[in-house]
Amino acid sequence: MKRIFIGIALVASCLSVSKADEGMWLLPLLEKLNIGEMQKMGCELTADQIYSINHSSLKDAVAMLGSFCTCEMISAEGLILTNHHCGYGSIQEHSSPEHDYLKDGFWAKTREEEIPISGLTVTFLIRIEDVTARIDSVCLPEMTDALRTVAIKQKIGDIKKEVTQDNQYEASVESFFGGNRYYLLVYEEFPDVRMVGAPPSSIGKFGADTDNWMWPRHTGDFSLFRVYADSTGKPAACAPGNIPLKPRHHLPISLKGVEKNDFTMILGYPGNTERYATSYEVTDLLKNELPNRVKIRGKRQEIMMKHMSANDAVRIKYAAKYSQSTNYWKNAIGMMQGIRRLKVYERKAEQEQHFIQWLENHPEWKTTCGEALSMIKTGIEQAGELETAMQYVSECFFQGAELMMFSLQFNSLLTELKKKKPDDVRLLLITEYLRQQTDDFYKDYNAALDRDVTAAMFQLYRDDIAPAYHPAFYQTVEKKYGGDIHRYMQVYFKSFFTDAEKVKAFLQKPSAKMLEKDPVLQAGKALRETCLPWMDAITEAENAKSKGHRLYIAGLQAMEPEKKWYPDANFTMRLSYGSIQDYFPRDAVYYNYYTTLQGVMEKEDPNNWEFVVPDRLKELYALKDYGPYANRQGELPLCFISTNDITGGNSGSPVINGKGQLVGLAFDGNWEAMSGDIVFEPDLQRTISVDIRYVLFIIDKFAGAKHLIDEMTLVR
Repeated sequence: MKRIFIGIALVASCLSVSKADEGMWLLPLLEKLNIGEMQKMGCELTADQIYSINHSSLKDAVAMLGSFCTCEMISAEGLILTNHHCGYGSIQEHSSPEHDYLKDGFWAKTREEEIPISGLTVTFLIRIEDVTARIDSVCLPEMTDALRTVAIKQKIGDIKKEVTQDNQYEASVESFFGGNRYYLLVYEEFPDVRMVGAPPSSIGKFGADTDNWMWPRHTGDFSLFRVYADSTGKPAACAPGNIPLKPRHHLPISLKGVEKNDFTMILGYPGNTERYATSYEVTDLLKNELPNRVKIRGKRQEIMMKHMSANDAVRIKYAAKYSQSTNYWKNAIGMMQGIRRLKVYERKAEQEQHFIQWLENHPEWKTTCGEALSMIKTGIEQAGELETAMQYVSECFFQGAELMMFSLQFNSLLTELKKKKPDDVRLLLITEYLRQQTDDFYKDYNAALDRDVTAAMFQLYRDDIAPAYHPAFYQTVEKKYGGDIHRYMQVYFKSFFTDAEKVKAFLQKPSAKMLEKDPVLQAGKALRETCLPWMDAITEAENAKSKGHRLYIAGLQAMEPEKKWYPDANFTMRLSYGSIQDYFPRDAVYYNYYTTLQGVMEKEDPNNWEFVVPDRLKELYALKDYGPYANRQGELPLCFISTNDITGGNSGSPVINGKGQLVGLAFDGNWEAMSGDIVFEPDLQRTISVDIRYVLFIIDKFAGAKHLIDEMTLVR
């Protein structure tokens, strides 16, 4: 569904007593909106020390890791810190039964031992600029919605070209507040990133799926990488002559730790929230999107785990895929419970009634925004069964039928081969690209696992989705195989795509006839032909919802013009601020604000892979050999919670104290507030972070990698 927004003003007036902790704030607006409140709470920095385009500031130490997480610079030698689960794919990619970095961890003793990670990038924000006026200048009143969209797209292209010409920068122009405002974001991307260190999964993923989204938590969720640049400090492809990046700023690290009520701020890249979701979308979430995700992924994960548990090589190949799937599978379960328990639908409906009443007293705004809610409702109704079918296509086929998705990359080759006079140069480029894709795909592929998952996914789609939305291969299943999916699978998996060597041999002498006859490619073609006609209807429905949200947000802001508003998350850099706090999750239950190493020992279960404790960690615990990383009580702090507002994408974000020092690493939200992406829960919502002292303890005492500690700036 489209990601939308909710402002503090309406939460305060309609939902609950809002706190300053709510909000994912834009950095250029901190001086105007936030810094006064932040300083009252304990921030000792100015807005200019947090965000500046003229000199070094905190924002220069925080970066985007790939297109999915956040990381931060922690040394003057390009060393970056992020979550273990953010680095998990890279750790898995370079693991094997002989070098099982997932199980045993990895620590580079020298720069030469650091492992280059192909395709991983670290991207720094250079500046943010409000370009709303420039976008609005091309949106004429007489334009249709379609023409308006084209005009905006063209103007965005002009702006991006203007700021990236003759330099190494990249740019994007993103919409905020549902398209009511636009900001230009200029970036510098570094493609030479190398893995430096990672604890074993028994530390970095301790508790795994059982503890995911839960407090109290005892997970050392961190990993280390290093960014390299050319000799002039500019981005460069991985090469022996590259040197560690000298960042504009790196975060000093506090050994003092945190106490209750301490000020905390988090800088990072939150992905998506739905704070402006209406009651119509909440209903759709509960009825369709969330239960569908739980059902499909649950079935797929059950089969994956069966194969992974039986074979170490398969476990390593599918570790990242399984983890990615389970994360938002469990999130969906928690969201459903939270939405119902916290009466989110009822609160949204009340909010909408308040808006409608305000419009009745403001006819000038009723003319502009009066149809906003009905547009959203109509868009949801128009999408209807199509959107459910499309979700099943995504979950069952795009994510479930691995071989089919891989085979679709060969369509460009088939198109070229079928031409009367194929272009030899283009054929060479296509086949070379496909050779690279083949190596990447089969490194993490297991045919037996894919066969079982694909059969289950084909069956699930057939059972749950109306025949009108069935691809043509289901007719083959019915007519030729008596409705037996497993009989069809016997033919499907005779495809030459099941074997990497056969694919490589084919690419040596590609044949259009062989591709057209392949059962996997035939199934993929049938799926594509089924889905393509849906796109116009889905796009029309999404456009109706988008326009409705744009008008709804504009109306809400007009209703409360003196309030501070923040835009919803869209994977652009934001700041949230709050404090270290405990909480009461339910009647007679109290949760302290931090955990210690003692909790790891209490959870230990050698018969459960999620709660295995390394022998070395047990030795250090028995000796209480915590070095300078213990707190005043002599405990080794492990994780803590704060009232900061975060969401997915913030994983790996630095938790920074009032002096601008690193105190922790954000990695999760809490179970009781899983509906927080839709409505912020000030009494319940907490960010879970690993204490930086535990990170340092693991690097130093557990791994013996003190050379990494030595390049950091520690503040005692």
